[in-house]
Amino acid sequence: MVTVNDAALPRLAAQAWLAEDPDPDTRAELQALLDAGPEADAELADRFAGTLEFGTAGLRGAVGAGSNRMNRVVVIRAAAGLAAYLKANGLTDGPVLIGYDARHKSDVFAQDTAAVIRGAGLDAVLLDRPAPTPVVAFGIRHLKAVAGVVVTASHNPPQDNGYKVYLGDGSQIVPPADSEIAAAIDAVGPIASVPRGDDWQTAGDDLLNAYLDRIATLVPADAPRDLKVAYTPLHGVGRLLVEAAVERAGFEVLDVVASQADPDPDFPTVSFPNPEEPGAIDAALELARSVEADIAVANDPDADRCAVAVPDAGAEGGWRMLRGDELGALLGEFLLSSRPTGVAACSIVSSSLLGKIAAAYGVGYVDTLTGFKWIGRVPELVFGYEEALGYCVDPEAVKDKDGVSTLVRVLQLAAAAKADGRTLLDLLDDLAKKYGLHATDQLAARVDDLSLIAAAMDRLRATPPTSLGGHSVDVVEDLSEGSEALPPTDGLRYTLSEGARVVVRPSGTEPKIKCYLEVVIPVAGDDVAAARAQAATELAAIKVDLAAAAGI
Repeated sequence: MVTVNDAALPRLAAQAWLAEDPDPDTRAELQALLDAGPEADAELADRFAGTLEFGTAGLRGAVGAGSNRMNRVVVIRAAAGLAAYLKANGLTDGPVLIGYDARHKSDVFAQDTAAVIRGAGLDAVLLDRPAPTPVVAFGIRHLKAVAGVVVTASHNPPQDNGYKVYLGDGSQIVPPADSEIAAAIDAVGPIASVPRGDDWQTAGDDLLNAYLDRIATLVPADAPRDLKVAYTPLHGVGRLLVEAAVERAGFEVLDVVASQADPDPDFPTVSFPNPEEPGAIDAALELARSVEADIAVANDPDADRCAVAVPDAGAEGGWRMLRGDELGALLGEFLLSSRPTGVAACSIVSSSLLGKIAAAYGVGYVDTLTGFKWIGRVPELVFGYEEALGYCVDPEAVKDKDGVSTLVRVLQLAAAAKADGRTLLDLLDDLAKKYGLHATDQLAARVDDLSLIAAAMDRLRATPPTSLGGHSVDVVEDLSEGSEALPPTDGLRYTLSEGARVVVRPSGTEPKIKCYLEVVIPVAGDDVAAARAQAATELAAIKVDLAAAAGI
């Protein structure tokens, strides 16, 4: 019997990988590691430490050689598993629509997917250029597709890429589809045995024009449109469609950050291409100041999220970015005030304010788990959002977050306020006076060792806090147990006194533990400033106590 030293296993796995990898780039990368000798053992061990896991977020990881990376081998297997799942479930009476962003290898991964789908005997339609993720969510329903794939890592760091899967309703996959697709991927044999075709169809101007025409219908002909706007796509794929959408909706030409205008997978001007991250939209704010803009807007790299900043004399530099919950409340009030028939929704980590707005206008409301895979499939949805800058403002067309249509809706709202001599900050004050000030904040810790996240969650479960920031903890919910309203998820929800609440959960896409905080402060005598000051004090105190309780 021959035994193999555990330390040699990654090298053996790497040699086996080389034999089937169709990509000369990753083959060369892997061969260099093998040639480097023992000093590369740790890197090889990490690259072959299991297989990149397919879940409700699809796949996401660093691009590179190895089973624990994003590469052509992993993508071909994923596409073959998806095709097998579709065939096993009889989902074959329409095409699979495939889109991609401008990250490293995105176009190659998308072509591999189209080839495998065709090889499996299914129809494939591949977008003929990099495009925003919501174009695929729209196109699935527009083309009556049975599924969709977007090759994107959204706002992750430059080294990452990912693989997002939708089914024929135009919303992202949820259990049990994710585990069934994962099982089908696991059953795929050597990739040399995976049949591939080259006769897929392409989609281009016709689909993009249908998407843009739909967005243009959102703004009434008589709506105000006088607005000066600074914009950045953060080196992503949003600019061309956003410019076209804004033009078709009748707004002025955008002032675009020149250094971030074109797609660049290295994101050279930002340390982290996420508009939520400190400093990410600094260039847009600088442009906004120089052109005296009324508003600054940004998309993340795949343009499914939208960030907004506004002039604020009290803020550093004279501008401040609105929190995701603030923009969600503004859009909620704007869209629900017409009393549409249907349901509004937001995730459990978002503000409780949307529920109160919905109640005020007789609109239904539900909480969902985090992610648009849950929000987008709410029956009769009329508006949905999550605090991480994701908004669904036209769910009949796009059952997912859409940074392009949201941006147009934001311009419509801001132009209407300007026509009345008001600003978005004035509208936020109106909301505080009407519903009470709902102030939110976040405590997050990024880790190198994922076990630290599990340890923090275990610590909180074993010894839940009884008070946070001077608020008593009235209800403790372990979300992993599930309920009639929510499927099980790894998270904890604390209901505090005086309407405050805290939710703690591991991030689904990053090595982070995230804590979402909210306090509700009544506004006395229209003094919103005093309420905001009190909220800031209370949120800071909750942060200190929560960090101590979680050990982060």
